Amino acid sequence: MGTILLKNISLNGSLCDITVSDGIISKVSKASNSTAEEEGKEVMDCTGKTAFPGFVNMHTHAGMALMRGMEEDVVFQEWIDNIWKIEAKLDAEFVYWSTKAAALEMIKTGTTTFNDQYWFSPWARKAAVEMGIMPVISYVVLDKSNPEEAERQKEQCQRMYEQSLGWKDESMFEMAFHAVYSVSEPMILWASDFAKKHNLTLHIHLCETRKEMEDCMAAHGGLTPVEYLDRLGVLGPNVIAAHTLWLSEKDIEILGSRKVNCVHNINSNLKLASGYKFKYHELAQAGANICIGTDGCASSNNLDMLEAMKTSAILQKAWRNDPKAMPLEELADAATVNGAKALGLNTGIIQEGKKADILIVDTDNTFFLSPGSFLANFIYSAHSDCIDSVIAGGRFVMKHRKVEGEAAILEGARGVISKIK
Repeated sequence: MGTILLKNISLNGSLCDITVSDGIISKVSKASNSTAEEEGKEVMDCTGKTAFPGFVNMHTHAGMALMRGMEEDVVFQEWIDNIWKIEAKLDAEFVYWSTKAAALEMIKTGTTTFNDQYWFSPWARKAAVEMGIMPVISYVVLDKSNPEEAERQKEQCQRMYEQSLGWKDESMFEMAFHAVYSVSEPMILWASDFAKKHNLTLHIHLCETRKEMEDCMAAHGGLTPVEYLDRLGVLGPNVIAAHTLWLSEKDIEILGSRKVNCVHNINSNLKLASGYKFKYHELAQAGANICIGTDGCASSNNLDMLEAMKTSAILQKAWRNDPKAMPLEELADAATVNGAKALGLNTGIIQEGKKADILIVDTDNTFFLSPGSFLANFIYSAHSDCIDSVIAGGRFVMKHRKVEGEAAILEGARGVISKIK
């Protein structure tokens, strides 16, 4: 792995030179006109550009990238029932090319790490690693109270975990179960115990819809999904809970006290009319770690974290009638360093010793002409196509909006779409 030198790049309002060596940010120094340090390095003149940490997309279903627009204008239950019918047609080849297309989109919109929950995960991992970004790949249990299926999934999960111990690339294995309404109690307990035994994160859907909450309370003596999982001993700082939308005050107290990582997926929630009053302040103040995700393209329709950040903030301000809600610095953290913290990764911030996941943002355009702060212009004004180049794990995965092999990825993805028509 070579050494990269980013010259004359703005970082936190100051002009800097950033050196990347062996995948790590090895030096951040005041910008210099000297050429003495350029020898043996790949040098990029970043005049007029700003460095920002790569986004950590904390909830995706990358294999859904080729399902956009297939189920529109329907309520959640109808949506998921129809999606499951489509997913019954999937195979490894489809998920591989769909994840390739997803990774291409994520690179172009600034995501360098994504936390995925989907089927045929070894092929999703292969696709992401080939693209150069870091996938967190889960084995998802979803037994629908079928004992035979549960045993089959346990065996597959154990086998995949053992294989993950030999992974030599930028990828990470995690445990997952789908949701309290689709996974039996014995399987939830097994997944939780497996994650704890092997020191894994546990990626779940939680409190996404009112129906999920009401059905759980009816089935478990008035316990909400949060109370139910807490009674089972599932919740803890290793849990990554996507949505956490329908919450009581007691639920918020539990999630905070257990230090659960709560992932806000605003565009998916809005589009499926699942809800919009994400309790950002309450959860953060209670002690939960708040992250941002896009969800899958079958519901959110894109993987653009910048769009998700903007929508998250303006909705918080609107429904709370409080323009101070979800301020810019906290919003930026939710899309970067908070996700890194949830996954136990040394990234999410640009400083010496951190993994080199860096966005090079072109500010030479109308969106950044005003004297307003970089964060305000980047999140509220610009679009993700202002991201000129991306370094992931110390390597360029995009240079000047060009990603290697893009045409072949599009061709390969088009070739598998017929599988779900």
